[in-house]
Amino acid sequence: MRSQTLASLSVLLLAAAPLATAAPQSQPAYPYDVSNAPNRTPPTWRRLSDAIIRKIWSLPHTQKSLSDDNGNAHQAATEQFVSRYGDDVVLRFKIQTADEAKALAEASDVLFLDVWEFNEDWADIRVAKDVIPSLLGLLPSSLKQSHEPLMQDLDLAQAVFDSYPSSSATQSHQHDHSYAPSLKTVSRKGKGGHPFLQDYQPLSVINPWMKLMASMFTTHVRQITVGTTYQGRDIPALRIGVHPTNNEVPSGPRKTVLITGGSHAREWISTSTVNYVAWNLINSYGKDREITRLLEELDFILVPTLNPDGYVYSWESDRLWRKSRQPTSLRFCAGIDLDRSYPFKWDGDVLRTNPCSESYAGSAPFEAVEAQHFAEWAKNETEQNNVQFVGFLDLHSYSQQILYPYSYSCSDNPPHLEDLEELALGLAKAIRVSRKGHAYKVTSACEGNVAVSSDKKHRTILPRIESSGGSALDWFYHELKVKYSYQIKLRDTGSYGFLLPKEDIAPTGEEMLDAVLYFGRFMRGRVGLVTAKNQDARIHEPADEEWELVDHVEAEDKEVIEL
Repeated sequence: MRSQTLASLSVLLLAAAPLATAAPQSQPAYPYDVSNAPNRTPPTWRRLSDAIIRKIWSLPHTQKSLSDDNGNAHQAATEQFVSRYGDDVVLRFKIQTADEAKALAEASDVLFLDVWEFNEDWADIRVAKDVIPSLLGLLPSSLKQSHEPLMQDLDLAQAVFDSYPSSSATQSHQHDHSYAPSLKTVSRKGKGGHPFLQDYQPLSVINPWMKLMASMFTTHVRQITVGTTYQGRDIPALRIGVHPTNNEVPSGPRKTVLITGGSHAREWISTSTVNYVAWNLINSYGKDREITRLLEELDFILVPTLNPDGYVYSWESDRLWRKSRQPTSLRFCAGIDLDRSYPFKWDGDVLRTNPCSESYAGSAPFEAVEAQHFAEWAKNETEQNNVQFVGFLDLHSYSQQILYPYSYSCSDNPPHLEDLEELALGLAKAIRVSRKGHAYKVTSACEGNVAVSSDKKHRTILPRIESSGGSALDWFYHELKVKYSYQIKLRDTGSYGFLLPKEDIAPTGEEMLDAVLYFGRFMRGRVGLVTAKNQDARIHEPADEEWELVDHVEAEDKEVIEL
């Protein structure tokens, strides 16, 4: 194992050298300031990260920064960002009637607007400032006064600029030993963990990090590939778990929890959160009793980004890019929404056939290469590799919601509605209570993605603003029979939207880690909720007769239960 680790580190050392020397020296400034970094040489992995980011953005090694009224260093958005995003604004509309919802949906489609988020409380739409009069002209008079701009203290160009790695990413961490394995017990109450997890990272840094994890922790980590992209990139994942070594004892299907992020390229917090959870599970094995037991009973497969092509494009060209990079019937409108490409109820209640739409589902189910390959991999795992997926957590941003099936329509309820709601409420409580996290709303994916009338006595679902069918959530639940399938929308509720500051990476990761640990306790029957009599029950069979309450929790496990 030691020789494998040294070999892997040697590869990284060799890779870092040419990249570091290739970084340009005299390009316009960008949000990457090393002027205040210590003179001592930072660790190799950090030099590799710095060099890659400088190469992607043609950055200088030093740049100027501004200061605010309190003397805090703050970099102003460069001309490159101002020219691209400076004329845009994100407006939040409060919708109360069906006519308002329908008008806003039609206007967004006609004007090719970027719908950031929509739920029962509001709809956030990105629009160019000079298009606002045209947008308001298509809306009823009630909506013309029922909107407000988001990020009022920070324009969009500056928010985009600030989301990239900043000067703190360059400071030396050579005295920070959290990256190396150690025998010291890991505290899950720490502040942020390893510095790798304190900034958003490009795919060129994430991939070597994943390889390093697999080489350093060979007892319980493997790197796998769950598909390939349209442009030929692998979709990498980490499989974390400890399998029994006694081959004489027959084993049933390996219970596995699948956690994914990055279906939509601009949702960087989802990718960082998957990495955060992965690192804490990996580094805590053998040190934390609960996590050690969890990894002995369950496998976790973590996919930082299902959309590597789009993720790379969001770093290199357009921070707010959402879809894949697969060509469509319109040459100037590339990309398919991966989360609308799955075949179950693909057409949903509303189907966007315009390739320029941000939620374009393609011309047929599974047209998106990444979604098709990922689904094929998942089916092969269950049919050929003795895997039983017991949980699917699909991370997105933003709006702080835990959503259960179905997404395609509000008129149908899943067969396991009560069980889904019960676990979802437990996840929300785990997030809120254990580390003073934020409040997450629990609802169905349909109701979490539509506007609802304000009349509480006659509550009605209003017309959709985006398409609804073909989601990964519904496909895994209905087609692959993963009973506990959820889509979790992470922080925040609109202050920054997709441009969540890096200071929120660790707190968001901690929230999701607590949710994952609660999920694991639930699956192991350790939280006093429910346990399955028949683990092989299928989705169309009655659930009520297969489940019973657990009346007690084993005494030895009481210390890990915080709820």
